[in-house]
Amino acid sequence: MEATAVEDIVIVGAGIAGLATALGLHRLGIRSLVLETSDSLRAAGYALTTWNNAWKALDALGVADSLRRHHDRLAGNVTFSAVSGLPTSNLRFTACGEQEARTVMRKSLLEALAMDLPKGTIRYSSKLVSIEESAGFLKLLHLADGTLLKTKVLIGCDGVKSVVAKWLGFKKPSLSGRNATRGITTYENGHGFENNFMWFFSKGLRFGVMPCNANTVYWFSTWHSSKQGKEIEENPVRLKQHILSKLGKVPDRVRAVVEDTKVDSFVSLPLRCRQPWELVWNDFFRGNVCIAGDALHSMTPDLGQGGCSALEDGVVLARCLAEAMLRNPMGGGEEEYKRIEKGLEKYAKERRWRCIKLITASYVVGSIQESEGKLMNYLRDNILADFLVGLLMKFSAFDCGTLS
Repeated sequence: MEATAVEDIVIVGAGIAGLATALGLHRLGIRSLVLETSDSLRAAGYALTTWNNAWKALDALGVADSLRRHHDRLAGNVTFSAVSGLPTSNLRFTACGEQEARTVMRKSLLEALAMDLPKGTIRYSSKLVSIEESAGFLKLLHLADGTLLKTKVLIGCDGVKSVVAKWLGFKKPSLSGRNATRGITTYENGHGFENNFMWFFSKGLRFGVMPCNANTVYWFSTWHSSKQGKEIEENPVRLKQHILSKLGKVPDRVRAVVEDTKVDSFVSLPLRCRQPWELVWNDFFRGNVCIAGDALHSMTPDLGQGGCSALEDGVVLARCLAEAMLRNPMGGGEEEYKRIEKGLEKYAKERRWRCIKLITASYVVGSIQESEGKLMNYLRDNILADFLVGLLMKFSAFDCGTLS
C-alpha cells in the first residue's frame, strides 16, 4: 500500500501529553495529526491532582477556566497516621502563596484539551506498529490496519509501552514493585468533606482521599505487590477487601468512601517508572523524533506530578517546535529538517533535568511514605511529615511559560 500525503507532525497517543501538544501547536497555527489506539478518548484512573504548575500550563493552553468551573479548589493538605489515627501535618495552601490545587476528572481534562482541536485532528483506532526512515528526512509509519503515513515530525506520547521510545533506544519503564488502586464515589446529596487533600500512612500503606466537587470524591491507594498481587488485582471483590484491610485507623467516613465504591469501578495497575539515568545518558530526541509524557518520564504518583508534567511537556514542546517551523515556512528539505532538529533539541534541554528530578523525587518520597520499616515509619510520622508535604509545594512551584 502506498503511503498517504506527508503530514507535517504526527503525535502518537491522545493522552494528556499528546492532546496538550496538539492544542499548543493549534493555538500557534500549526496542524498536527494525533493517532490514538482506542476508538475514543481514554480516561483510565478517573482523576488526577493538578497543582500550580499544571494550572499555569492549562492557562497557557487556554482551557483552564472551563475546568475551574467544575472542579473545586483544595484549601489544604492534611496528613494522618493510619496507625494512631492522629494528624501529623496540616498545611493551608494560603500559606504557600498562590498555590492552586484541584482534583480534576481525567475525562473532563482530555475533553477540554480535545474540544478546541480542528475536526479530524484525532484519528482513532490507529495503532502504530513500527517506524522506518524514508526519503527526504521523513519518517514512514506502519499502522496495525496496514495504513502507511509519512511525517516530517514524529512525537511519541504513547505511554509506558511507547513504540517511539523503543525506536529511540529506551527500555520499557521498570516495575516499581508497587500497585496503585483507584476509585471514585458520587454522593447525590453531597459528600460533606472539606476541600482538603487527605493522606493516610501506615506500614506499607499510602492512601489518599480528595474531593473533586461538592458531590464527587476521588481516592487512591498504593501498596506493595506480592505473589498474590496479580490474583488480587484480577478479583475485584478481593481487591476491595484488600484495600479495606490495610486502612488501619482512618475515620469511618473516609473508610466509607471505599466501601461505597462499586466493586466493578475499582481500577488497579502495577506502577512503573523510568530509570532517571536513562535521561542522563540518552537523548530523548533524534533528528525529527521525540517523546513526551509517560513515554518520557513515567514516574510513581507520590508527588502527584505525572499529569502535571505531561501538560508542561505539551506547552514547551509546542513552543519549541513552532519557533522552528514558523521561522522560515517556505524553506523545506534539509534546511527545514535542521530547524526541526534544533527545536527538538531545545525542548529536550528545557525538560531533561526537570524530568530527572521529578522521577527521582517521586520514587524517594514513595519509598519513605510507604515504608514497612519501624524506624522509617517513626521518622515519617514524627519528623519528616512537613518536609514531605513541602516537597509537593516545591515541585509544583514551576512555570513552563507561555506558548510564545
